[in-house]
Order: sequence, then structure tokens, then C-alpha cells
Amino acid sequence: MSGQQMAGRHALITGGGAGIGREAALLFAREGAAVAVADLNLAAAEESAAAITAGGGKAVALQVDVAQAESVEAMMAAAEAGLGRVDALFNNAGVMLSEDRGPEDTATAVWDRTIAINLTGVFHCCRFGIPALRRAGGGAILNMSSLVAVMGSAVPQLAYTASKGGVMAMTREIAVQYGRQGIRCNALLPGPIGTPLTAELFDTEEKLERRRVHMPLGRFGEAGEVASVACFLCSEAASYVTGAGWLVDGGITAAYVTAEDPA
Repeated sequence: MSGQQMAGRHALITGGGAGIGREAALLFAREGAAVAVADLNLAAAEESAAAITAGGGKAVALQVDVAQAESVEAMMAAAEAGLGRVDALFNNAGVMLSEDRGPEDTATAVWDRTIAINLTGVFHCCRFGIPALRRAGGGAILNMSSLVAVMGSAVPQLAYTASKGGVMAMTREIAVQYGRQGIRCNALLPGPIGTPLTAELFDTEEKLERRRVHMPLGRFGEAGEVASVACFLCSEAASYVTGAGWLVDGGITAAYVTAEDPA
């Protein structure tokens, strides 16, 4: 990617303190955007914002708990105040809890927390973000879903899968409802990405291999590879793209079985 694909954009990224969110914040800034980096961990958000400003970009750091409507409302107001306006919204914050399993052995508390952050959190961000985009004259929403929105998981994670399917359905609904108001809405559907979170969850060779066997590229993705697609979808280069779920999965959903390595 070259040039200033996000020049003139004012982007708010949740979960911007680590992983895909941090890579997206840094990339959006390199591509010309002013960035509000929001995270539950304020220190992590401040580190991402500091890296942007050290490179000559504009960034503000914000704390948010996306599961709480009041927190998201305050975040949105602070982002508009700090950036001047918000015209790109990347609702990236989410969790994947190790206690999340199947319907018989997932505790209600695990289900509730996962849905509260991954699905209701995206709802909150859209609820308060859409008026901000309207005030800016339109813009782009990008919601973080997952490839498990369109296929079952190799390892049971029922609450996570249900939350990400809900995000995809909500994305389509918003795209249809707000398209004629100049607001686009898309979703990212990554496959397994090599982040500290996945390293913690897939902490044995057996768990890793249960994932890798389904990967035509034979490896986990990198956070920067997902951030590159996010940058495109939040930019004017994707001006005729809305209501779409963009798979960034290394070909997992294209494969019935993986091919044998050539002898």
C-alpha cells in the first residue's frame, strides 16, 4: 500500500491498544488519517497514540468499555472533540474467552460477557457513532466479525461464534438502512491471527495443529495483514462497497480439505 489512502480522514478505532487495532491505528495514521485510539486499557491506547504522534501524525488516546453505553457515548464525544469530527469508525474491540466452549459447558457468565463486548459493544458503537458520521457528512463503519460468522469453528467457542454471526447480520442491516445517508457499513471476517490473544488460547501444539490443518497457506495471519484490508474498507477506495463481509482467512473458507505438501 502506498500514498495517502486515508488522507483527510478522522478515524476512531476501538481496541486500538493492541493486536489488529493497534496495527490499524498505526497504518491509518501512516496513510494520512487523524486517529482516536480507544481501549479499555488506557495505557495501551496512550502507547499507540504516542507511536503515531512520534511519527508526525495526529492521535488522541481514549478509555472505553464498549459493553457500557455511557462509556461509548463519552468516547464518541471525546473523539469528536479531539479530532474535530469522526468519519471512519472501526469497531474492533472484542474478546475470545478460554472458558468459551459448547452449549453444555459454557457458563452463562462467559456467554453474557462475550455477547456484551463482541455484539452489544458493536451495537453501542454504531448507536453513538452513526450520529457522529452524519454530523461529519457521511463516512464508513467497519465492524469486526470473524470467519466463524459463516462456518463452524474447529474448536468449540459457542458464545464467540454467536457474537460474530450477530455482528455480520447487524452490519448488513446498517448498510441497508443508512446507505442513502452517505454511510457505508462493512465487516471484517479474519481467520486465526497470530496475536498475544491467540498465543494464549492455542497454547499447545495439539490446539495449534487443529487450526493449521485447515489453512491452505499453512500459517496464522498477521495483524498487519488484517489492518491493510481495514484501511481499504475505511477509505474512499472502497466507496462502492457496503453490506459486505470481507474474509481475511488465508483461504480457509475456500478449502474442503487442505492439500498435501508436494513430495
